[in-house]
Amino acid sequence: MASEIKVYALTTCVHCKHAKEFLDEKHIPYDCVHVDYLTGEERTAIMDVVRKLNPALSFPTIVIGNKVIVGFRRDEIETALSACSK
Repeated sequence: MASEIKVYALTTCVHCKHAKEFLDEKHIPYDCVHVDYLTGEERTAIMDVVRKLNPALSFPTIVIGNKVIVGFRRDEIETALSACSK
């Protein structure tokens, strides 16, 4: 399931922190990309990915299966997780 969950986050973002803590508390594995740690071409490439998922380029941008959740929306995350595990 980890490969199905991707979190694009900023290290300074409190909503990103809450989203990661929520997934950690539920013992849900996920891949996290801290966009503010990237530089150069790698950062440009990831920003292009995030822009396609979330044109506003806001964080966190969370991908669970084929569902994109922008911001820390606990209910939406739980719904997407339950749909993903079926």
